[in-house]
Amino acid sequence: MRGWLLSVMVVLVALAASPGARAETLADALVAAYKNSNLLDQNRAVLRAADEGVAEAVAALRPVVSYTMRGSWQRADVSGLFGTTVREGLSAALTLTAELTIWDAGRRRLGIEIAKESVLATRQALVDVEQNVLLAAVRAYVDVRLAQEVVALRQNNLRLITQELRAAQDRFDVGEITRTDVSIAEARLAASRAALASAEGQLMIAREAYKAATGAYPGNLAPLPKAPALPRTMEEAQAVARGTHPLIRQAQHQVTVADLQVDVAEANRAPTIGLGATFNADDDNLESQTLGLTMSQTIYAGGKLSALQRRAIAGKDAARAALQQTAVGVVQNVGVAWANLAVAAASIEASDLQIRAAQAAFDGVREEAAAGTRTTLDVLDAEQELLDARNARLQAEAQRYVAVYQVLATMGLLTVDHLQLGIPTYDPEAYYGAVEKAPAHSAQGKKLDRILEKIGN
Repeated sequence: MRGWLLSVMVVLVALAASPGARAETLADALVAAYKNSNLLDQNRAVLRAADEGVAEAVAALRPVVSYTMRGSWQRADVSGLFGTTVREGLSAALTLTAELTIWDAGRRRLGIEIAKESVLATRQALVDVEQNVLLAAVRAYVDVRLAQEVVALRQNNLRLITQELRAAQDRFDVGEITRTDVSIAEARLAASRAALASAEGQLMIAREAYKAATGAYPGNLAPLPKAPALPRTMEEAQAVARGTHPLIRQAQHQVTVADLQVDVAEANRAPTIGLGATFNADDDNLESQTLGLTMSQTIYAGGKLSALQRRAIAGKDAARAALQQTAVGVVQNVGVAWANLAVAAASIEASDLQIRAAQAAFDGVREEAAAGTRTTLDVLDAEQELLDARNARLQAEAQRYVAVYQVLATMGLLTVDHLQLGIPTYDPEAYYGAVEKAPAHSAQGKKLDRILEKIGN
């Protein structure tokens, strides 16, 4: 049974890798990465937690109703003219309290604005995570394709050196070359086998990285599609990044939060006016009701309020500086990615020239060796140079392709929507819209349950 199952698995793998099987495209890999990313799920949950911060801030504007129930047993010894009398009994009381802040110099309203800006900042952080997930999928796809091509190149090199070894052995048998030439060919063959084993190991590593990025091992990967279009110049790309990159937008919202924190620190010095109502009832049918206004203000706190205000101002300055530094970093990353793209393009052009020259040299050396004017070592050296040139061409092409997506990521455009992958995307407004009014139950609560169930699926 075990042997039968193994045979079936081998057949299925062969069918999946056969030319007739449906090829897995880069778009498929990107969609799989988006759908299966645990990192995206984690940060979506972080965003939902930030959404609840808005609900908490909204709830702070509403009255707080609470109750307290007390029950007790009492025993007392009462002394009288006729001796001591023991009295025992149960008592119960209920207190219902309602409190509402009428005026607090806008502190709670500011709290809502802070919570909303925090939500917007967290959304931008989620977009940045999405970019990282998709870029990892692109790298994984390209690495698997590259590793497969390198393995094929090494296999071809192994066949070629095997042929050279046979030719050297035949020439040695007829006395045209020495045993040294045969030994050189044997050493090169062993090195070629080691290089092939290393390439196969790199392919296995690339497959594991692909699974980590997309959730499954690669099947029959299709050729790389045409790379997305980029701006004509680096300056245009940097201009786009300044306006669209999620890290810059996140920092902008954090600056707004810091500004609002300064306003909160100033409002903390103002008084607070509240309305309170209390209802008491006990088992003796005694009832009481109270309704009143309270006004409170901190007059002296040992310098705490001033310290909090200075801290808020320092936080505002830090947030503004962080925004500037984030913009500097984003612009720099665009420049680095653009330079990497230019270097890869230049490497491809140079590798093409190197391949043509190495191919001509190899063909000439091989013919001269057949005529007896070149040694086996000369042939193997020329073949190695050709192999190195082809391998460099593959590496440069892979780097150029990934560099295009890296430029998109540094511009803030490596998203499912911009790539037009045609799949439903996570809607941050859905959950936010369900909780922004701080629902507790009823129809709003049922709507929230449906949204959570949809997210879970």
